Amino acid sequence: MKNIEQFLKMIDESDNIVFFGGAGVSTESGIPDFRSVDGLYNQKYDYPPETILSHSFYVRKTEEFYRFYRDKMLCLDAKPNMTHRKLAELEAAGKLKAVITQNIDGLHQAAGSKRVLELHGSVHRNYCQTCGKEFDARYILDSTGKVPLCDICCGQSKDLAKDVKPDGRRVGLIKPDVVLYEEGLDSRTMQDAVYYIRHADVLVIGGTSLAVYPAAGLIDYYRGDKLVLINKSTTPMDARADLLIQAGLGEVFSKITVG
Repeated sequence: MKNIEQFLKMIDESDNIVFFGGAGVSTESGIPDFRSVDGLYNQKYDYPPETILSHSFYVRKTEEFYRFYRDKMLCLDAKPNMTHRKLAELEAAGKLKAVITQNIDGLHQAAGSKRVLELHGSVHRNYCQTCGKEFDARYILDSTGKVPLCDICCGQSKDLAKDVKPDGRRVGLIKPDVVLYEEGLDSRTMQDAVYYIRHADVLVIGGTSLAVYPAAGLIDYYRGDKLVLINKSTTPMDARADLLIQAGLGEVFSKITVG
């Protein structure tokens, strides 16, 4: 495919590449996305995933939130795929400056990437809302209660575990460090993402519908003329791409040779 050959030439000639990716980066690792035919929006639950993964739902129906979260969001056995690995290789070679991701699965780091800006947080970071103690994703997945509780704040006190603060938080409740709907993105992460995109020579956007704001608005900060958009389906930003490749990321990135 001629477009892929152009993409490979851009990668080969640049040492200032930034990659901005979404759910499509991880689907080849077996992690479901939201909007595809087989995505979470097209599966049957008591509530739509977008509702379940909202701040207000987390506060009001915490048990139902965690039932879905453990079942569908904690894919801890997933492994990095070709795209993750090639991006890590490009960074190690000094060609890729940063990975900006909407994903929360930690697979970029598992593949070896060092400069990863997680716009929506990570399932691997969790914290007690009362004392701040940190917990890993395995603790959340393996916890036996309907909601994961902090062993320090709650101890053996069932009454304390049921206490609720005025803002709706349960004492000792552990919250994932992920950005839920209705919550704002971390300002420092956004500032860093804007910096890398603004200064990039080549900006590669892959595996995202570019439909979720404010993350999708980051494309507006790119100042170069090598905007590459790789996605299986069309996006609202296709016309803005200098190079459009409608193919799977694994197919494209498998052709990259580093070194």
